[in-house]
Amino acid sequence: MLTIVWDVDDVLNELTKYWFEKTWIKLNPGCKITYKDLIENPPHKILGVSLDEYLNSLDSFRLSKEAEKLEPVLEVISWFKEYGHYFRHIALTSAPIISVHSSAMWVLRHFGCWIRSFNFVPSERKDLRIPIYDENKINFLSWFGKADILIDDNASIIASAMRLNIKTILFPRPWNDNNKTIHETLELLSVSIY
Repeated sequence: MLTIVWDVDDVLNELTKYWFEKTWIKLNPGCKITYKDLIENPPHKILGVSLDEYLNSLDSFRLSKEAEKLEPVLEVISWFKEYGHYFRHIALTSAPIISVHSSAMWVLRHFGCWIRSFNFVPSERKDLRIPIYDENKINFLSWFGKADILIDDNASIIASAMRLNIKTILFPRPWNDNNKTIHETLELLSVSIY
């Protein structure tokens, strides 16, 4: 049975889109930018703010009641219902330690039938001092040694995982060059079954 490693934010859910539409636009009503204009991640330069301002806004959203209402990506949850039992699944996210508990609860609430292992690499935050076991997801995957397929929206993570001989799928988002639909992208997984 192959093991699929799933990124959480912007793969299992639409965190950036939801944050942008529910928080950023409400606080910046004159903003002319749309979600599809966020062709860089992090998008702070596009938004005209510092990285710290962007991260503070996103982190506040992660801890909000609004974030608890995030729904899974419809195509992804449908895929899990049809094909999830053919694979083992783990979640691997890079999130700030102050909010990773919310992410874990969200994953287990929506995907706990299939995802039995939640893992994270704490994303760097100003003035945060914690032990560093892995500097990034690739260090974690190298140590973990059991990933067959990685699904992530970050093209640089995908490129690095390929060098570890992990099969990869770049999840389509405005900040990467996957022009396929989510459905077409997930079909690549379904082919792995046969």
